[in-house]
Amino acid sequence: MNENIVWHNHHVTQEKRAKLKNQKPCILWFTGLSGSGKSTVANVVEELLYQQQKHTYLLDGDNVRHGLNKSLGFSEEDRIENIRRVGEVSKLFCDGGMIVLSAFISPFQADRDIVRNLSRPGEFIEVFVDTPIEVCEQRDPKGLYKKARAGEIKNFTGIDSPYEAPNNPEVHIHNHNITVLEAAQEVIDYLKQHQYI
Repeated sequence: MNENIVWHNHHVTQEKRAKLKNQKPCILWFTGLSGSGKSTVANVVEELLYQQQKHTYLLDGDNVRHGLNKSLGFSEEDRIENIRRVGEVSKLFCDGGMIVLSAFISPFQADRDIVRNLSRPGEFIEVFVDTPIEVCEQRDPKGLYKKARAGEIKNFTGIDSPYEAPNNPEVHIHNHNITVLEAAQEVIDYLKQHQYI
């Protein structure tokens, strides 16, 4: 790191921003296979929080790759950098007093741990959207599994690249045979029980 760069402390702190918003800032990190329902569940969670007049921002894997991370590919190295950057952005939003919803496959436990370690204690909430790969393949909303099985996409998580399921997620959603609203409510219940909202 450049020794001429010094962190500048601001007068308006995270605590002041959170108090103004009447909420406890956190990062809801939705992880799971492609097609597991991460973005769908995160969208409903954000809508439910909006209805309660909570201040949120949703970061989605595909959307971030249209801008901030459009220079990154899908090699293991690029995927690690993708998550690192998103972790830093999530941290900034959280410092702004927001409830951040980050929906990313984020297949490697070590990368998710890096984001957890960027955060203050209690700010990182890992939400494992646990959907069997067979169900994800049946859904295949973007046709990616079909392309991966045909060899048209390399390094596809769950096919020729591993997915490391969370060891001890704060919220574990078994997203099969339940409604999206039921899945989202599990996250809302956690936030209420732990006094984030």
